[in-house]
Parts: sequence; C-alpha cells; structure tokens
Amino acid sequence: MRARPSGATTLLLVAGGVFLLLAIAVALGATQAVDTAVRDALLGLESPLVVTAMRIVNYAGEWRVLLPGTLLLVVGCARARARWWLWIVLMLVAPLAETLLKNVVGRPRPEGASLGFPSGHATAAAAFFGAAIYLADSLSPRARRPLRALAALAIVLVALARVILRAHWPSDALAGLCLGLALASAAALLAGPGGAARDP
Repeated sequence: MRARPSGATTLLLVAGGVFLLLAIAVALGATQAVDTAVRDALLGLESPLVVTAMRIVNYAGEWRVLLPGTLLLVVGCARARARWWLWIVLMLVAPLAETLLKNVVGRPRPEGASLGFPSGHATAAAAFFGAAIYLADSLSPRARRPLRALAALAIVLVALARVILRAHWPSDALAGLCLGLALASAAALLAGPGGAARDP
C-alpha cells in the first residue's frame, strides 16, 4: 500500500506547481489583464489608514525583521534547534532563489524599471512564516492553531501589502508567496519526521 503524502509534500507540489504556471503565464504576457484588474481593485482600498497599516505589515517581509526572527525561532524552539542549520539555510536560499528567478523571468514592476517577479518580501515572509507553521507542530493544539492562523495571515497580508504599496503586480506577490511556501515545505521535508507538520 502506498503511503499517504505528508502535508509538506502536498504543499510543496501545489505551491511549486502554481509558481511554475504563474512564471510561464507571466513570461507569455498572459496575466496582464487579470493583474491590472486585481491591482486596480486593491488600490481602490487605499486610504491613509490602509497605507500606514500596509507599511507596518511590510516589515514582516524585510530582513531586518526576519533575520532576528529566524534567530529567535532557532533559539526558542527545540525542534528548530535540532536542525538549526536547515532553517538558517532556508532563509538564505529564499532571497537567492527570488533574485535568480527575477532575472530569469525579467518582468518589470508596475511602477519602475526594476524587476518584480517574484516579490522578494512575499517570498521571504512565506518562507519564514511557513517554517513557523511546520515548527509549531511541537506545540499543544491550543497554542498551535492560533499560531498557524497568525502565520498564515502574515503571509497573505505581506503579499497584499506589496500590491497596495504599488511595489508589485498581484501575480508577483502570489508567486513570491508560492515560492516561499515551497521552500519552507522542502525544508520541512529535509528536516524529517520531527520537522514536518502532522495533519491538524
């Protein structure tokens, strides 16, 4: 009998597959109409309060927050400490992969000539908070569920912030989210049974 795929395997395949489809669609110019419509809808939510909130959320995708966050995760979580190098490598590989893929796809941002696909903030946030979701498996269900919900919310909000702050197209942000989750899932699989989350 064939073993049932783990949650990490499933997410790796789904997130990686969506990222690949998005990259192909962007390279072929097939996302422009949807990107424009979704971006216009999100920019319609702009207000001083929303923009201020999104600027604060945006820090959750920056290295000056994620670097100390990763160190705290490794120090504070026994499961992360057991394979500390793996989670550090994850957070180093995420920006390298994102930069490489930006140059491969070569898509400019909506405002400016610099490359935007995939979003670096969304990639980094999804890698970090995705790792936190897997590592939370060692917590009690009462603590694990809200922590995972907050981590998932942070991933989505950073992706939204990148669009509302006019830094990226929606597909750039979604691709970064997928790339980061795929990398976090791969790290969880490499960590072995103690590093990949059980089904809730």
